[in-house]
Amino acid sequence: MRKSYFEASARERLLGIADPGSFHEYLPPVARVTSPHLALLDQPQAFDDGVIVGAARLGGQPVFIAAQEGRFLGGAVGEVHGAKLVGLIERACTAQPAAVLMLFDSGGVRLHEANAGLLAVSEVIRALLRARLAGIRFIGLIGGSSGCFGGTGLIARCCDALVISEEGRLAMSGPEVIETVRGVEEFDSRDRALVWRVTGGKHRYLLGEADAFVADDTRAFRQAALDLIAAPAGLTLDAVEREHAMLQRRWQRFGACDDATDIWALLGVADPAHVSMLTTEAFVAMAGAVREHP
Repeated sequence: MRKSYFEASARERLLGIADPGSFHEYLPPVARVTSPHLALLDQPQAFDDGVIVGAARLGGQPVFIAAQEGRFLGGAVGEVHGAKLVGLIERACTAQPAAVLMLFDSGGVRLHEANAGLLAVSEVIRALLRARLAGIRFIGLIGGSSGCFGGTGLIARCCDALVISEEGRLAMSGPEVIETVRGVEEFDSRDRALVWRVTGGKHRYLLGEADAFVADDTRAFRQAALDLIAAPAGLTLDAVEREHAMLQRRWQRFGACDDATDIWALLGVADPAHVSMLTTEAFVAMAGAVREHP
């Protein structure tokens, strides 16, 4: 039976992607490693601080996995949350798994912890890039209810490859943040169709920011991760330069666009207004001919 990735908890997603019985958790809830800041602010705490990390196998290959829990403070990154991610990545440099899977579900930095959360994100990015230089492959999966925003969005774009569903969302600034800073005229966060057109999986895949587009099914995410794990790993200057060239080209090409549908039209989509109605299979078939590539 199809199991919704969007509706699942972090632990359900992780266990559904890893080979059955293969997951070994580092710093599980019984260790009771919690944020040192939340209690002082009379905020709820979680014994895993909103992220599960550990080792498992995927298709028989050793992997490390981190899964953020979007139901706890929106999956936001705090000091302990970030430290667990950094520790997992640094351990990967020693263990040399086939890949590190990052199951993103986060609104960004935990504002309750402010600077500690910002530092945590920077430390995660530094550790991730160092590991990529050492040949460790990072695959990000995006399809949770909290999306992948803020500092977590930056972490995701540092991965080797991303898997996203239509329900997934990826951006630096979330809709509510844009509306607060620039006003509702700039971005109406209550317009859910607009939110998904601009930050949703279909748009990100058409822009070339995701390497695989899948249905909202945990098994589909697992298969996409299996497919991507075989691709060459490593961070190269050539790849970075291609990415920069793509971003420069994008600004020149789409800078005057007011909505995602305007971008889709410029990409060559025959009926931009109909994109949201396409099934996963029909969308992937259409996108193959028009989406951007670095």
